[in-house]
Amino acid sequence: MRIAMVSEHASPLAVLGGPDAGGQNVYVARLADLLAARGHDVTVYTRRDDPALPDRVPMPSGAVVEHVRAGPARPVPKDRLLPHMPHFGAHLAGVWRHDRPDVVHAHFWMSGLAATTAGHGLGLPVVQTYHALGTVKRRHQGPADTSPPERLEIERAVGTACARVLATCSDEVAELVRMGIARDRCAVVPCGVDTAHFAARGRVALTPARRRPHRLLAVGRLVPRKGVDLALRVLRRIPDAELVVAGGPPADGLALDPEARRLLTLARRLRIADRTVLLGAVPHEDMPALIRSADLVLCTPVYEPFGIVPLEAMACGVPVVATDVGGHRDTVAHGETGLLVPPGRPDEIAEAVRGLLAAPERLAAYGRAGRGRALAHYTWERVAEEVEQVYARVATPATVARGGAR
Repeated sequence: MRIAMVSEHASPLAVLGGPDAGGQNVYVARLADLLAARGHDVTVYTRRDDPALPDRVPMPSGAVVEHVRAGPARPVPKDRLLPHMPHFGAHLAGVWRHDRPDVVHAHFWMSGLAATTAGHGLGLPVVQTYHALGTVKRRHQGPADTSPPERLEIERAVGTACARVLATCSDEVAELVRMGIARDRCAVVPCGVDTAHFAARGRVALTPARRRPHRLLAVGRLVPRKGVDLALRVLRRIPDAELVVAGGPPADGLALDPEARRLLTLARRLRIADRTVLLGAVPHEDMPALIRSADLVLCTPVYEPFGIVPLEAMACGVPVVATDVGGHRDTVAHGETGLLVPPGRPDEIAEAVRGLLAAPERLAAYGRAGRGRALAHYTWERVAEEVEQVYARVATPATVARGGAR
């Protein structure tokens, strides 16, 4: 198949760790690579944010990234990109009119707007993955939500205009139904994890020396919704543990990062600064060893559209204590690979963590089960195969016959 992916703000070539670079970039990159490896012709369309970027960049897998001129050729926060989507969509329509894809896969709501607009007159089937929903963001962030006011209505319109919505978890499907999108228009395919890289054994990297008998680890971008402040309040209730936080800017930029400064101020106020370590950005190659250095991984976001960190921990054979939100409800098998805990309740979360730390046999069993669950359900190869099947269901019969899903 000829596959066009649209990812307006999340380039598969981006360096991870910034405020708008994270799980979506990884998802698009891995999916494009694996679909190309399966014999498909894959082009990823993303917005040009640097004038020096080439128009087209081949990826090692054979997929191609095309940089679209839409708005200024510099980084722009994704919540300010909506005015540039008509130019983005016009570019797509011009390209697809002469080089027609068999299926279009749009990532994020603004990509969906550009893709459905461009494909409307061409009869192109569009598969939509939101990665995050505006209804959920607005519910949890309220006045702090910086999304354009049009987002919710555009998300509904995209969901009804596309051929299929590809949700990443069952919680998202329930939200889509509440938005008015028919359940039978939705398919669930989760995100994946690199189980060869994130493994129970492997490369040893230097990790911070332990300051306490037990180590808790939190991983993710330093933004308030990730709930690292809740992890700090949990730590205060576990005196024999330390908390290591990986994510955010490089270590030398933490002093200027607003969220890092807020967290360090809170740690001092809670009198746990001596047991709190903010590492900043950790190289991808060092993350598995860092995860394996922890007794458990603590994932405490207020909400989480999917959440890749529990999968990375499980693939490394490390138990997870995660808030009972979003994708965590699918990925973490409660009482088997870790524990799901109520969000926003540090006393209950701390009690769950203390119970696990006091039961090393249970910790080990959860770790083994987590690795098995990651291998059985969440490899990228399985994700690519399931996405390919969704494409085959919406593409024309002639497309599938000439070499679509296998």
